[in-house]
Amino acid sequence: MMTGLEVGRVRGRVLVGPEEERDDLRVIGGRIAFDAGPGPPADAPTIDGWVLPGLVDAHCHVGLGPGGAVDRDTAEQQILGDRAAGALLLRDAGSPADTRWVDDREDLPRLIRAGRHLARTRRYIRNFAHEIEPADLPAYAAAQARAGDGWVKFVGDWIDRSVGDLAPCWPREALVVAIAAAHAEGARVTAHCFAENSLVDLVEAGIDCVEHACGLTDDTIARFAARGVAIVPTLVNIGTFPRIAAEAEGKFPDYARHLRDLHARRYDTTRSAYDAGIPIFAGTDAGGSLPHGLVAQEVAQLVTAGLPPLAALSAATWAAREWLGHPGLAEGAPADFVVFPVDPRVELDVLAAPSLVVRGGRAVAGSALAG
Repeated sequence: MMTGLEVGRVRGRVLVGPEEERDDLRVIGGRIAFDAGPGPPADAPTIDGWVLPGLVDAHCHVGLGPGGAVDRDTAEQQILGDRAAGALLLRDAGSPADTRWVDDREDLPRLIRAGRHLARTRRYIRNFAHEIEPADLPAYAAAQARAGDGWVKFVGDWIDRSVGDLAPCWPREALVVAIAAAHAEGARVTAHCFAENSLVDLVEAGIDCVEHACGLTDDTIARFAARGVAIVPTLVNIGTFPRIAAEAEGKFPDYARHLRDLHARRYDTTRSAYDAGIPIFAGTDAGGSLPHGLVAQEVAQLVTAGLPPLAALSAATWAAREWLGHPGLAEGAPADFVVFPVDPRVELDVLAAPSLVVRGGRAVAGSALAG
């Protein structure tokens, strides 16, 4: 099968939802068709297998490298890595790069942008964010809401070198006004947070989501659950904390100890959040220092943390698409789906090796293309 060839039909099991299956999926004009009507073109091939909606990476960074924005060719390689992994819907959780060119490419994953990070002056990674002071946060939040695709991203905490440990970046009163400003523009707000002591102010200020959230405690878990605040744990990223701690040990020993503690309880924290009913979605934090294409690893990490396999799978498929407002395997929806040789609900490891990745009804990646 040639890359870009239009797929006509998939026979097997079409996993419309966690417990809902169909026997047959047709592709007509780049869209999914289940109901009676004209068939696909006669020369469009039929594929056999198990079908999931295109996977979701709910936290990645297209166009971002360790030193800030990367060139277009590098950004293209990043998003192609996501596509090869079957991730066809990406929430870009902050990037200084202009990636609007992705929208013109029908072969690339769909990208939902949060604009550029909003960070406190000299309290984040250089060249990543707009670095501002609290008085400026509401105006910048409104501007990034208009620049993005329905999301705004704050840096809620980061190391404060004056105290030698993670510390909140914003006073609650600034967060309240800034989140309201973003909401007035129709955007949701999320925040990068590693530690414990920034979370109460964020949830009480009306935050919609928190990234990483490894500092959740019994108190903040209850607050998040009561208000429906989602988390994206990015466990593949939290797995790098021991290395970061080792590098920081000599200069910032309290920070290093804190990171090791957050890392040691990362699975318990995630499972406690799940048990409390907090919505959890799969995100890798790809970009910056991590490669793209890690969504299967993140789903596996959610299972290791104690989520039931079906819940972990839903965090990267059905539930994630609903949360982001994009359809899955529905009549008339864009034909963005992934085909596997066996049931991924039963053999979750197969998520890392899709047979076919279909974007807009055309085969764009997968092991079946190698033949």
